[in-house]
Amino acid sequence: MTGSIATNATAWAKENLFRNWRDAVLTVVFGLILAFLTIRVLSFVLGSDWEIQRVNMRNSLVGPEISGTDLWGPVIGIWLGAAAVGVLIGAMDRAQHVDDPGAMLDPLNPAHWPQLAARTLDRLWPLLALVAFSLLLTTSAAGLLVAIATLALGFLGRAVGMRLPLGSLRWAALAAGLAPLVAVLIIRYGFGIDWKDWGGFLLVAFAGAAGIALSFPLGILLALGRRSKLPAIKALSVAYIEFFRGVPLVVLLLIGSLVIGLFLPRSLIPSEAIRAVIIFTLFTAAYFAEVIRGGLQSLPAGQEEAAKALGLPGWRITTFIVMPQALRNVIPAIVGQSISLWKDTSLMFIIGLAEPLRLASAFTRQPEFRGQGLITLTLFFAGLIYWVVSFTMSRESQRLERKLGVGQR
Repeated sequence: MTGSIATNATAWAKENLFRNWRDAVLTVVFGLILAFLTIRVLSFVLGSDWEIQRVNMRNSLVGPEISGTDLWGPVIGIWLGAAAVGVLIGAMDRAQHVDDPGAMLDPLNPAHWPQLAARTLDRLWPLLALVAFSLLLTTSAAGLLVAIATLALGFLGRAVGMRLPLGSLRWAALAAGLAPLVAVLIIRYGFGIDWKDWGGFLLVAFAGAAGIALSFPLGILLALGRRSKLPAIKALSVAYIEFFRGVPLVVLLLIGSLVIGLFLPRSLIPSEAIRAVIIFTLFTAAYFAEVIRGGLQSLPAGQEEAAKALGLPGWRITTFIVMPQALRNVIPAIVGQSISLWKDTSLMFIIGLAEPLRLASAFTRQPEFRGQGLITLTLFFAGLIYWVVSFTMSRESQRLERKLGVGQR
């Protein structure tokens, strides 16, 4: 068995890395560069004193204002989201294996646990590595229990999703989509945590998820509006898109923070976090609209004409024929714009919100760490959070593209 693996590895290396002398030179050069960078990063991570991040781990994740029993709010939100995503994955797995149910990996079957663990590690290793790194820094038994419970709820949710009736995928998707909203309501109203107290990863996760969830349907409407044959709707859609694509996001955030309050009664003025989400939504929807419009233009006109010849109404043609194909064609651009929005949440420091990068700078001004030049450590951890989420979204996008055959004839 070992010899077979070695033989296959040698054959793969000859085919992909050492096909000729040019490939061999490039492999050696870039291999040495990669090895040097890896050694430097590992020496930085393993050789640094992470006491500043250890002390401020809770602040990095939920902000400095949430503590004590209030921490159960974010924890319950994480658990709810993990269970909902598990249900969605299980329902999708059942739909894909409807002709061969035995090919599904059941989380309740111990014989399938090694394969499930390997698959989970392959798909979520950046996120699992971030969690492990955080736990090593804090040596927190409570954090370890929360992480284990999150994984367990995800697997249990998947088991439930696999056992749902056929045709329930849309309900599973609806549940997964509503889970973040329910989690936000639990944190905000169930535990009474005011918006101004949200911070760290909790804040940017809320802003990013809400911005994507709200801007995507708005972008679809704007794309359809720009292609509308009604002059008024088309003109309004074009004006909206061109305005928000032409104004920098920083300017819009400042306008949302400073100007909105001048036009609303004090009782109706939303919090800074909600205003940031509104701006992210309006801004990103304009970019989503252009991406989706490109997908709509990529479809041959014959499909829509054939559907009309069959007597289908316009809304059915758009909903069941045109839009699914258009969205499939632009999955890479949609995910790219979603990643861009996720990274843009770091700009919330401009309006005074406690997002991870602002907190990273604030930690170094604490009395016990002042003047020690530790900003590199805190910024590294904050940047790691952004990178892990972005990289995970990119990998899942590539997996979805392969599954749907995007770019293949």
